[in-house]
Amino acid sequence: MAEESTNAELEEEEGDTPPEAAITGEVVDSVDLVDSVETDEAADNTDVESIESLTEKVTVLEAQLEGQKEGVLRAQAEMQNVRRRTENEISNARKFALERFVGDLLPVVDSLERGLEAVATEEVEGEQAKTLREGASLTLKMLLEVLEKFNVKRLDPEGEPFDPQFHEAMSMLENADAEPNSVLAVLQKGYTLNGRLVRAAMVVVSKAPA
Repeated sequence: MAEESTNAELEEEEGDTPPEAAITGEVVDSVDLVDSVETDEAADNTDVESIESLTEKVTVLEAQLEGQKEGVLRAQAEMQNVRRRTENEISNARKFALERFVGDLLPVVDSLERGLEAVATEEVEGEQAKTLREGASLTLKMLLEVLEKFNVKRLDPEGEPFDPQFHEAMSMLENADAEPNSVLAVLQKGYTLNGRLVRAAMVVVSKAPA
């Protein structure tokens, strides 16, 4: 009788797991599975957020880079403009460095021309007068050649249309034989230096008869 009781107890201890324990195990397994799925979803959401954040940063950096490129291009363009202006200023300084000197020299040319005209009109005779006239003429010729060498041009516009940029009208005379608004006579010749006006030519301008 005692042996049968012992065997029954052993069978109860070695028997199947009670139903309550099996249910508990299944619940635990389900909870672990849900936690695993939620963890994977959270990881996926984190990855998406990271990609979006990186994309925004890349967009911002690209915009900054584009702005810097534009700034560099503007700076280069400004430097080119500065260099071009500097080159023009240097070129003009070289071209027109003699402008004041030429202006001061022109009265000497005028005096020589008037002297030659006076000697010719007064009809001075004799070797001395002839030598004086030839010397003054040669001096004037040499002086004009030197001026021309440095791109100084004379303005002697008799018979040409009046140009207010290079001519100064001292008076107007009626003349039926000349075109209206043309130069009848040159009272004082003008000069330019490399195309820039140094002194305007003083002229008499024609007009149609009333």
